[in-house]
Amino acid sequence: MNPIAPFSRRQFLSDASRLSALYALAGSLPFSAFASSVTPSLLDDPRISRTPVADAGFASVRKIGDGLYATISDTSKGIVTICNGGFLVGKDAGLLLEAYGSVPGAAFQMDTYRKATKVPAPNALLTHYHFDHSTGSAFYGANGIQLWGHAAVPKRIMESYVVLQGADRAAFLAPALKRIKDAKNEIARQHAQGDLGAISNLFDLVNKNPYTLPDHPLDPAKLPMNLDLGACPIVIEHFPGHSGTDLIVRVPDQKVVYAGDLVFSHAYPACFDEKCTMSGWRKTLQTFASWDKDTLFVPGHGPVCGQEGIRDLRDLFDDLYLQAEKMHQAGVPLPDATDQYVIPEKFKTYAVFAWGFCIAGAISKIYAEMVTG
Repeated sequence: MNPIAPFSRRQFLSDASRLSALYALAGSLPFSAFASSVTPSLLDDPRISRTPVADAGFASVRKIGDGLYATISDTSKGIVTICNGGFLVGKDAGLLLEAYGSVPGAAFQMDTYRKATKVPAPNALLTHYHFDHSTGSAFYGANGIQLWGHAAVPKRIMESYVVLQGADRAAFLAPALKRIKDAKNEIARQHAQGDLGAISNLFDLVNKNPYTLPDHPLDPAKLPMNLDLGACPIVIEHFPGHSGTDLIVRVPDQKVVYAGDLVFSHAYPACFDEKCTMSGWRKTLQTFASWDKDTLFVPGHGPVCGQEGIRDLRDLFDDLYLQAEKMHQAGVPLPDATDQYVIPEKFKTYAVFAWGFCIAGAISKIYAEMVTG
């Protein structure tokens, strides 16, 4: 595998539009903890173990099927892993999911894997390129584990994160600080301050961890791909929505889906990636909703959920569209509309990782769709 080096930092920092696009990627950094690793409706599901296989505070690993494990992060206790993931174990091989937000995060999952099974795990897979799922990738490179991902992941990592390593922190944060200074009102200022926290954490994490690029790119045109780990058949699929590089791992025989950030459970989704498509994401969720009623979803963030989680996320998307369309019809300018969205009572307890990259990002995308049709 190939560790990668910084390039053209000065050119990158002078490109304002590209820097703004990078800010959008910070939206996947959560600041709110989730109360449980599974939703209440699944507490009696026999597939899910009552006690974790491992619990490091910042993340726990729980068995959710025959040879299937979910790694669930609790960011109130640290941002070592940040996102969710897991691993799958068959008779012949295993597959690790995600590289997490740091090298120690990936190492925690590998240590747990080795405690759970003696089956070798020669491969790991990134569900997409965002830093909270990929920043620990050097752990796999150092341990000879082949890293899989969407074919566009190496380029997106290079353009978005590697270029920041060794860059000037003050220059990177300057646009976010200006947003706070120029805020029209207190609500807009609070939103901008929250965004600054996400951006700061992104910069710091990327600078603390070396990167390793995936060396087994998966061409989305050749997906879905069927694999068998040994009495454990799985399907790797590509769907539109969150980042343009989103892959899921589905275990049809056990009705389990590792959904990456195409599913946020009890949280507002991050919607500001330049390749994010709100309409495409809604279609993806419609597909997920068509699967068996007993399907378990391991989300990119939040507790493991069932079809009720997909239903609630679709309702959340409906509300984002409803409010955006009302504001657009009323002639509310986009810069104002992004701060005027009102979280409905049903979603008051949902985590909002960073307003600008979740809610404002969604409103911006929906406004753009209304213009382009």
